[in-house]
Amino acid sequence: MARKPETTADDRYKWVALANTTASMFMATLDGSIVIIAMPAIFRGIHLDPLAPGNIVYLLWMIMGYRLVQAVLVVTVGRLGDMYGRVKIYNAGFVVFTIASILLSFDPFTGGHGAVWLIGWRILQAFGGSMLMANSAAILTDAFPAEQRGFALGTNQIAGLAGQFVGLVAGGLLAAIDWRAVFWVNVPVGIYGTVWAYYRLRERGERHRARIDWWGNITFALGLGGVLVGITVGIQPYQHHIMGWMNPVVIGLLIGGVAMLAAFAIIESRIAEPMFQLSLFRIRAFTAGSVAGLLVAIARGGLQFMLIIWLQGVWLPLHGYNYADTPLWAGIFLLPLTAGFLVSGPTSGILSDRFGPRGIATAGMAVFGGSFIGMIFLPVTFPYWAFAVLIAANGIGSGMFGAPNSSSIMGSVPARQRGAASGMRSTFQNSGTALSIGIFFSLMIAGLAASLPRTLTRGLLAHGVPSHAAHQIGNLPPVSSLFSTVLGVNPVQHLLSVYGVLSKLPPASRQILTGRTFFPGLIAGPFHDGLVVVLIVSASLAVIAGFASLLRGGRSASQQDPSQATALARTAARSSDSPDV
Repeated sequence: MARKPETTADDRYKWVALANTTASMFMATLDGSIVIIAMPAIFRGIHLDPLAPGNIVYLLWMIMGYRLVQAVLVVTVGRLGDMYGRVKIYNAGFVVFTIASILLSFDPFTGGHGAVWLIGWRILQAFGGSMLMANSAAILTDAFPAEQRGFALGTNQIAGLAGQFVGLVAGGLLAAIDWRAVFWVNVPVGIYGTVWAYYRLRERGERHRARIDWWGNITFALGLGGVLVGITVGIQPYQHHIMGWMNPVVIGLLIGGVAMLAAFAIIESRIAEPMFQLSLFRIRAFTAGSVAGLLVAIARGGLQFMLIIWLQGVWLPLHGYNYADTPLWAGIFLLPLTAGFLVSGPTSGILSDRFGPRGIATAGMAVFGGSFIGMIFLPVTFPYWAFAVLIAANGIGSGMFGAPNSSSIMGSVPARQRGAASGMRSTFQNSGTALSIGIFFSLMIAGLAASLPRTLTRGLLAHGVPSHAAHQIGNLPPVSSLFSTVLGVNPVQHLLSVYGVLSKLPPASRQILTGRTFFPGLIAGPFHDGLVVVLIVSASLAVIAGFASLLRGGRSASQQDPSQATALARTAARSSDSPDV
């Protein structure tokens, strides 16, 4: 009887920890996608045309900067959580995120300076988001018993994934009110969440003081940052090339980034207190889960943009929607994907607690990969019910995989290294997303470049556009057309206006060229060719991730007999303390 109050207090605390960390994860990932749909309103608000020559860099960094910073920092702040307290770092993350949201909503500049202000404070916001993401899973793992961790981590994981897609709808709705509302929405949540976290969360994990691995932090940040920045710049046109992969700056960033990562690996294997716990890769469940998670992040990360372009650039205009309205409607039509996450995530977490993660996570990859194969056979002007079924299946597969995989990774590591493990898991996820955007956009741009210039030039000439303007517009890098559809802009109307020929065309030609069917009709074929390549790559990654998931072994350390788990923890702890890992 004497222990009953303690058990009741523990039960109350774990639900407080779950509610707070789930809210923070949803908020942090929501902000990664909410600006995608709101970007037309944001750029109008600061009086900047992102499609003008030289301005596309602002657009790319608004999209990529947030994810890039998170990918680079989550391991470092996760390690700091192990050293100084996970709740302490997590709470500081709430404060930083909220302050950055306030500063973002008070942009005092316009034009390029206004864009730089937004990008700069988005980087600070991503720093706060990293502190939340890196430590939320570790806090839950400390708070929940082994038999409930799958449910807790699954709920947390799905909140993060759902935030990415709910942000697409929220961005459209809030931007219709005021573009600053996209950032205001975080402020009350951030303030309440900060106060709530400071008063109710408490340190329950092991804390191990150690010296900061400065060389490891520096080489990792420079290495991963160099690779991701190189990929971001590589998407942009360079001189007469459609992309920047021949740009010496890109080549230098990629080579330098890889060299720094190699130096980082050498440093981490030779010091006693590394930031990146390479010893954890000796744990099969951790290694298999991390590899599978990286592959899934690559397969899924760029999919969001491909589906948005598919809807906004082709399907919605052909079905009578104005270009300006397509950002909001794209978010609405993607809701089955979010619903799939929300239904399967917590359910698969509960099932993985009972039956183990391997079978459920692997089955999720089968559903996930199957949805990509199904999309390959969809016509560009698909019936919506078929599209909705396939993206719902994609969401269900992701949810089936995400919760058990997170539970397996976090449950397999020693308690003293949960912050580092959580940061490493988040790094693989965020890096995979950033890599995916670069890879998928490159594949799509290369596919469009093979046929779009000829098709667009012929179409413009057929409707009276002067030859010099038609050839100039037709030979522009396809990246402009892709980003214009994301921004809810009719690419042809925008380009004809820029080149000063729109007002000189006969009314009938002008109506056809600026209508809802001309550009989608031209791009549908080339876009589908590129989309098939992207979907085949995603399906292949899902198959490899499924095999990696099978290799994780049976039930994770958290679900094993306590004596086995203790022995495993001691083995990993001894390995991490050795300078010759």
